[in-house]
Amino acid sequence: MMFSKALVIAAFAAGSCSASSGGEAVAKNPIRKVVTMLQAMQKRVEEEGEKEKELYEQFMCYCKTGGGELSASISAAETKVPAVSSDIEAAEGKLAQTKEDLKRAQTDRVAAKEAMAEAKAIREKEAAAFAAEKAEADTNIAA
Repeated sequence: MMFSKALVIAAFAAGSCSASSGGEAVAKNPIRKVVTMLQAMQKRVEEEGEKEKELYEQFMCYCKTGGGELSASISAAETKVPAVSSDIEAAEGKLAQTKEDLKRAQTDRVAAKEAMAEAKAIREKEAAAFAAEKAEADTNIAA
């Protein structure tokens, strides 16, 4: 940075000596072009330095505050672990109970279907016996 300032000053001094000869020579003078380019480059470097300084300050701010937020988040999660694990255990117990209830309901359903089939068979047998007795009674009455 110090070197570039010295170079700019030297180039400017050299350019000012030759610039006194005329306005047309100033525009075409190669030393003046170099000085102008160096000044533009110095301006860009300073702007980039300011931007990098601002970004660095933002990053350092994040590092200072981010660690606290992260540790707070970790501690909050650690306090939730026992509650969540007990909720999981309760849900697993409820799931096991529900599975047992489902098995019991399925066996009860199968038993109920068997009982209905047996009752239907008995009713059909009784209906056939009644029909035979009725037919016999009708024939006896008709005779």
